[in-house]
Amino acid sequence: MSDLLALCDRLVAQAQPGEQVEVVAVHERETEVRAYEGQVESLTAAESQGVGVRVIRDGRQGFASAGTLDLTILDEALAEARENLAFATPDEFCALATPDALDPAALDIYRQELVDFPVETKVALALELERRTREGDPRIIGVESADYSDSVTQTAVATTTGIRTTTAETGCFLSAYSLAEENGDTQAGFGFSVGRQPSDLDVNQAAVDAVERSTRMLGAVKPPSGRMMVVLDPWVSAQFLGIVGGTLSGEAVQKGRSLFAERLGDQVAASTLTLIDDPTNPAAFTATATDGEGLATRRNVLMQDGRLEKFVHNSYTARRAGTASTGSAVRGYASTPGVGVQAVSVQPGELSPAALIAGITDGLLVQGVSGLHSGVNPVSGDFSTGAEGLRIRNGELAEPVREFTIASTLQKMLLEVTAVGDDLVWLPMKAAGVTLVIAELTVSGA
Repeated sequence: MSDLLALCDRLVAQAQPGEQVEVVAVHERETEVRAYEGQVESLTAAESQGVGVRVIRDGRQGFASAGTLDLTILDEALAEARENLAFATPDEFCALATPDALDPAALDIYRQELVDFPVETKVALALELERRTREGDPRIIGVESADYSDSVTQTAVATTTGIRTTTAETGCFLSAYSLAEENGDTQAGFGFSVGRQPSDLDVNQAAVDAVERSTRMLGAVKPPSGRMMVVLDPWVSAQFLGIVGGTLSGEAVQKGRSLFAERLGDQVAASTLTLIDDPTNPAAFTATATDGEGLATRRNVLMQDGRLEKFVHNSYTARRAGTASTGSAVRGYASTPGVGVQAVSVQPGELSPAALIAGITDGLLVQGVSGLHSGVNPVSGDFSTGAEGLRIRNGELAEPVREFTIASTLQKMLLEVTAVGDDLVWLPMKAAGVTLVIAELTVSGA
């Protein structure tokens, strides 16, 4: 990482009088292995590196990037960023981030074990996952995919305003998609396991989950249409929470693309729900010590007991809003900073999923959704998405159901969260999942 920071320092040192210069350097390595029918279907090992340069003068911003660490080309990128200033529109809020009083958290999220892990052992993990999934139940007729994926990321940021930071993170996960068949009915299911290093991964659990999710859907029918109490399992709730988190971006608010604009301080969710974005939590798959501008990330409480407390900001949107950055700049080296949540979760409750289901006389457990992101309007909050799951009767899981939709608005759904489970689980995405009980959603089935 010292080499990346040295590259950044070298370009920053070339700043001319009156200029602000920011340099971001990234080095990333990724591996993906897919097993199919006892063989390696695909193996990809990719390495990317590059530098992004921003130059700001008199409220104008020029940007350029290069997908290399070659010094000559990086000098050309700096020159190109300066040239691009001529095409920029002046903006009184345009400036680089400046150091604040918060030091980056000391996160233990880099594992040398993953860096040194042999490719052949990664292949063996994917093959073992496929084998265990296939052998998990006589009704499993195939494994659509069994994957091992990992990434090693190193980032450095330096600016003329005094920011000099580096971060390093590793992460890996297993995922399996199984196919079960019985009496001519075929159903799919998935399982996964995530960690910082391969020894964190649980091949058996990923296989067991994939088998259970597919076999328990055999014989599924359409549920009746109507308004029904719905339980979202962690995989589904994480997807919804990620969308909700996206609407709490200061950039979305300022562009009129958030359903929560002008609602700071309002009760926007049930008092049972506290929503947090905390990239400093090492349990989060997307944990990181600094944001895309090199500022320390921090624990941001977005909703406290259902009350909207905060939008997330980078330095630009914070200036426009008359507030301070929340350490929420997101970017790659080839782009200027945007704004976004980085590790969203709900504060877990005290009851297990089984205990929550035991208290429901008639309801529906949703274990999977399809087309959710395209089915949500982030401005109005309206959503309608395909779903599958299990009926709940007299406190127990009953017959499987599929080919139905659930619909409502995000606003109404958040206000009707009646209970939160104790089963918080971090997934390979920017949100954690947890069992959520929703008092009522519109179900369209038979």
